[in-house]
Amino acid sequence: MSVTTDLCAPLAVLGHDVQVPLVNGEKVAYAALDYAASSPALQRVWDDVAAYAPYYGSVHRGAGYLSQLSTDLFEQSRRTVEEFLDLREGDQVVFTRATTDSLNLLAGALPAGTEVFVFETEHHASLLPWRRDGLTVSYLRAPRSHAEAVAALDTALAGAGEGPKLFCVTGASNVTGELWPVAELTRTAHRYGARVVLDAAQLAPHHRVSVRELDVDWVAFSGHKLYAPFGSGVLAGRRDWLDAAEPYLAGGGATRTVAREADGSVAVEWNSGPARHEAGSPNVIGAYAIAAACRALSEAGFDALEAREQQLIARLKAGLAEIPEVKVLSLFGDTPLLTDVARVGVLSFVVQGWNSSHFSAALSAEYGIGVRDGLFCAHPLVRTLLGGEEAPPSECGAPEASLPGERSLNAIRVSFGAGTPDEHVDRFLTAVRELVTDGAAWSYRSEGGRCVADTRRAA
Repeated sequence: MSVTTDLCAPLAVLGHDVQVPLVNGEKVAYAALDYAASSPALQRVWDDVAAYAPYYGSVHRGAGYLSQLSTDLFEQSRRTVEEFLDLREGDQVVFTRATTDSLNLLAGALPAGTEVFVFETEHHASLLPWRRDGLTVSYLRAPRSHAEAVAALDTALAGAGEGPKLFCVTGASNVTGELWPVAELTRTAHRYGARVVLDAAQLAPHHRVSVRELDVDWVAFSGHKLYAPFGSGVLAGRRDWLDAAEPYLAGGGATRTVAREADGSVAVEWNSGPARHEAGSPNVIGAYAIAAACRALSEAGFDALEAREQQLIARLKAGLAEIPEVKVLSLFGDTPLLTDVARVGVLSFVVQGWNSSHFSAALSAEYGIGVRDGLFCAHPLVRTLLGGEEAPPSECGAPEASLPGERSLNAIRVSFGAGTPDEHVDRFLTAVRELVTDGAAWSYRSEGGRCVADTRRAA
């Protein structure tokens, strides 16, 4: 299949011309509007990886030319990520599998007795890793404004002990797309001697992230949300706690020396720096893919990418505002002064009279539009935003289990980015209007926990 650049999107992505079947037997170009889960890979990233693939070799393991080439490329990828994040002198980049892996790595490296503070509004990847022996976790209630978030953290830290403290915060919500006041929260945390880790999984693909300017201690993000495939991620920031901790994985690469002792035991001296937590053969293609994405985004210019994305956000919000049955979910937008709170290209909503799983299935089956429905691995936040309100009855239930007594609690999320053409947003708005006005053209049923069109029955 030939691939051409879509002139309506600033960066070409794989799959933009893929044809998918509709329930009526026709085919249509797929509208990928689920970037918040996994963005499509940039064509540039795929081309860079394909060019390197014939030269693939072991990393840090061999004397041969391909091994040396791969090692150089792996370490150069690390330097590219350092530049992309604007790290401070002395900071380091550790390659991981994804944001979840990065934050679990950090959780395992925290000094014993660390108090962790996190808002209940976090994605599960940044909400749950801290639940382990030796750590104390304080879950802060969902704030309804930036000022309330800063005040809540200030109050919580004022009552904390004298030991080590860590505050974990998202840069942009994976549910609402709203930006959090990271710089203000970081200043508050540092005033009390607390360190800060930034979950930038949803922020880094849309906005420039400068560790130096934000002054966070660590940042974590995933390649698969940054237009890079292959399951790689990053934890970047301060070295000291990571160098003092036991390796995340025990094995080759993490060790400096291993020797048998006289008593039959094995003595190990661990490496310091990134190698300490990168045991095993590293994912060189994954690291290179992330570096290629970082280069592509930097060269395209975040100012231009953000300006274009804000145009799409404005078009989407205006279109949905014209449909009275649609309620857009917002954490900070209920505050009058923040009705236009800054956000990235992520937006969740519910439709009056519709079960969200049913609505999302109709978008896919009848219009070739891919969105996500459910609780988005941020269950406490979505329940707060929905106020515990159940979705209307439907033959199709939510794909994620609800609490006892909740028949069906779920929402719809639409998300996009640098590879999204205008047409996809326009098609989405047309589809929402038609479904709300005319209803689904086909019947739907539950199959394997998902809502699917019943090809045997039109509505």
